[in-house]
Amino acid sequence: MLRFTILASGSTGNCAYLETEETRVLIDAGLSRRQIEERLRELGRELSDVQAIFLTHEHSDHVSGLPVLARRHNIPIYCNRLTAANVDSSLADYQNWRFFETGQTVQHGDLAVETFPIPHDAYDPVGFVFCHALGNLGFLTDLGHATQLAIERVRKSRALVLESNHCVKMLQADPRRPWALKQRILSRHGHLSNDAAAAVAAELAPGGIEDIYLGHLSAECNIPALARKTVQDRLDQDGGSTVRLHETAPNSSCETLEWK
Repeated sequence: MLRFTILASGSTGNCAYLETEETRVLIDAGLSRRQIEERLRELGRELSDVQAIFLTHEHSDHVSGLPVLARRHNIPIYCNRLTAANVDSSLADYQNWRFFETGQTVQHGDLAVETFPIPHDAYDPVGFVFCHALGNLGFLTDLGHATQLAIERVRKSRALVLESNHCVKMLQADPRRPWALKQRILSRHGHLSNDAAAAVAAELAPGGIEDIYLGHLSAECNIPALARKTVQDRLDQDGGSTVRLHETAPNSSCETLEWK
C-alpha cells in the first residue's frame, strides 16, 4: 500500500504526506503546526504518526512550521547540511537531524529515497524520488529549469509532483512585482513556468508515467485551469494524453493518490 496527499502547494506554503505500510513521512513543512495537524486529521492521521520529515530546501514556504514541529515532536529531519544550517537558528542544536549528501540514496522503512540536485536560488536544493515496491514517486519543484539530470532521475516515476509556477505573460504584466523579482523568478535558478512544465511532462510521458500533480502555482501570476490546459495541450499534441493531471492548492489538500 502507498498513499500520497499534497497537504498544500503554492507560494505561501508547501507540505505533503506519504504513507506506506511501514512508513509515514512529510515532505517539507511550510505550514503552521496547526494547519498540518488539521490536514492530517482529515486523513485520519495525527502528527504523532509522522516518523520523519524530508526537506527540499530552506525557503520559508517549505520550512516555516519546522521549528515548532521539531521542538514539540522531536521528529527526525532528513536534509543536507547546507539546508539544515540555513533553516532556523533555533534549530542549531537540534539533535534529530539526519544528514545526507546530495545525490545519496537514503533508506527509511520500506522507502529508498533518492536525492539529486536541482537549480534553484537556495543553498543546496534537492529533488526526491521515493522508491517503493509499488512504484516510484518523483518530487520536482522549485527549479529554474529542468536539467537533464533531474529529468533522468524522475523518468522512472509512476507519479510526479511537478512545478508549474507561473504564466510568463501574467508574470511579466504583474504591476506588483518589481523587475528584479520577475528576473529572479524567470531565471535558470528561479521557478518553472507552465510552458516549461508542459515540456517536462511531454518528455516524461512516453516512459509510462501515470499521474502528474501540478504544484507550487503562483496565486497572482497563474490560474490552475490555465496551468492544467497548458500541460494537457502539450501532452495531447505529443500523444501523451493518458497521463492524469491533478491540480494542487495552497489552502487545501489535494485528492489522495493510492496504490495497492
